[in-house]
Amino acid sequence: MTEHASDLPPAAAEPSAPTRARVSTPLGAFVVELDRRRAPISAANFIDYVTAGLLDRQSVYRIVTMANQPDTVKCRIEVIQFGWRGATPEVPAPRPPIAHEPTSVTGLRHVDGTLSMARQAPGTAGPGFFICIGAQPELDFGGGRNPDGQGFAAFGRVVEGMDVVHAIFAKGEANDRMLHPVEIISAAMI
Repeated sequence: MTEHASDLPPAAAEPSAPTRARVSTPLGAFVVELDRRRAPISAANFIDYVTAGLLDRQSVYRIVTMANQPDTVKCRIEVIQFGWRGATPEVPAPRPPIAHEPTSVTGLRHVDGTLSMARQAPGTAGPGFFICIGAQPELDFGGGRNPDGQGFAAFGRVVEGMDVVHAIFAKGEANDRMLHPVEIISAAMI
């Protein structure tokens, strides 16, 4: 049985070795390292999605570029967003949402290669993840990207394959919600 992020005891948040996962796509693979000490809830959620196979055969379904954001957006960002896609009221995400871990608590920041949680309101994150392309301070606590000012929950970083992340980012389309998503072949802890 796979433990869910909220089921892990605090002691599980302090591993002795780095916790890494490899995400494979048709454009190559990238490796992320999770900060289980400073962002235990978000890291455990990602581990759960990976170990349960919930990211396999999913996709990078959103690429936000400077060119594909509406003119009304004040705080522009650049990210690739991936994960389990399809959560709707009729088909909920396979796991419940997790508590929000703001950067004001974790001390992490949205810099180039940061892995973070996609969300609507605080406490709604779960199946979607994104990687920053360049520094994105508007995604930190107090930043202006989300009207609630709570920012997003950074919990890791790309440690190998940033060239692959950039190749995926180059696939951005006229709309940030992709008509031709980039497949995630598999995701595995390493």
